[in-house]
Amino acid sequence: MYEISYNAILYFVLCVIAILTYLILIRKRFVFCRSKLKESLHRIAETNNFMSLFSENLGRAQGIENSMNRTASYVADIIGAQSVCIFRLEGESLNVVGMIGAFPLTSADRKFQYVKPRYSADEVMRESFKVGEGIIGRIAADGNSLFIRDAAEDPSVPHNGTVPIDSLMAAPLIHEGQVTGVICAINNRRRRKIFGKEQYKRFKFMVNQVVIAQNFIEVYSNLSEQQRINQELDFARQLQASLLPQSFPAWGQFMVHSFSRSAKEVSGDFFDFVEIDENRLLIVVGDACGKGVPACMIMAMTRSFIRSSVSGFSTLKNLLFELNDNLYRDVDDERFITLAACLIDKRESTIEYARAGHTPLFLYIRKHIREMNPQGTALGMLPRELAEFDTVTFEFTPGASVMLFSDGINEQINEANEEYGLNRLRDTFEWNSKQGQDSKMIINNILNSVDEFVDDPSIPQADDQTMVIIRNAV
Repeated sequence: MYEISYNAILYFVLCVIAILTYLILIRKRFVFCRSKLKESLHRIAETNNFMSLFSENLGRAQGIENSMNRTASYVADIIGAQSVCIFRLEGESLNVVGMIGAFPLTSADRKFQYVKPRYSADEVMRESFKVGEGIIGRIAADGNSLFIRDAAEDPSVPHNGTVPIDSLMAAPLIHEGQVTGVICAINNRRRRKIFGKEQYKRFKFMVNQVVIAQNFIEVYSNLSEQQRINQELDFARQLQASLLPQSFPAWGQFMVHSFSRSAKEVSGDFFDFVEIDENRLLIVVGDACGKGVPACMIMAMTRSFIRSSVSGFSTLKNLLFELNDNLYRDVDDERFITLAACLIDKRESTIEYARAGHTPLFLYIRKHIREMNPQGTALGMLPRELAEFDTVTFEFTPGASVMLFSDGINEQINEANEEYGLNRLRDTFEWNSKQGQDSKMIINNILNSVDEFVDDPSIPQADDQTMVIIRNAV
């Protein structure tokens, strides 16, 4: 009996030890995985930050010329280096393309030449040396990274310069298996100027980002001015498209369809749907003065002002005054925007309408068309003391429809230089509404009517065209 108890106790103790050992291993694994996750998230954040700053710099004046200097500065900040220099391989020569801090340069006949901070960047950029010569040249030749933690213990590092080398990290820049340059960091910023293993680890991680920056600059620099303009316009077009609502939010019995097409690469027209509260929805159509990028910028500003103002929304009239104040303050004297605004109240089944120098509103109700033209000056044209905005409220009965539009539709001309006109637009809207067409079909039929009126594909679209139709489907 005693023998059995002893064995049982021993077995129990061994099981406990095994379980504790397993738990310790699990905990170590968990800590390791958490550390790796934290490191990965940190690297992603660093990469995103680096590319954001890099892209922002390219958009500024002389962005291409200064971007590698800023890249060197960013790398120096991340790894805590006193100086960083980036070299680009051109044929058999390595040339400086980016630098921050006082940096010793390697060349064939002068092993290390020290560049004082007061020397101009142009003088530094003229330095060139051959692949295979000096520390930097050897890295470009063999494609291997180098970490000299304590330069005092390495005889290959000279120690007679104006800028002493206490520690050095260098790595080749490799793209698609080919060395395209070298990046080198000199001296830790701390009092003891020796780099640590963690800094070297960060340095090697940053190399890939420098390669991306280098390739981006090379591609961007080779683009012609017109290509750059087209690229920027394409970006503006995509950005503008992302600002326009892709669909109308579910809003009780109200159905809305919209359409917009620009006369140039980007549009000065816009529309938006903004929920004020659970019962009220604001629908706006705007038309900025002019066309192209300047009009697009005013459009984007107006949309931002509207969305930032609705959190403190009181009345439609006050909203227009606030928009006018902001635009009058921030846009040029010759710039303005017209606006049509409908505030839908689904609880009361009403619409409050206001306009600021915009085209009239067409209301189809009880089988006929009403045209509404409340007073209102264009936004950004006059100071508050001279601006004036009126509103009109009407019942939005079942089966009724409202059309908002920009003047690019009614002012489209044909070969005889005749405008499509408000009368044709109103009649087309009325006829389609009487046929019981839904909002989407009405928009398509109006556009077809405009195109048939022009009847010549060689006649350009005169202005941006936008249309929004609101229908009470009940």
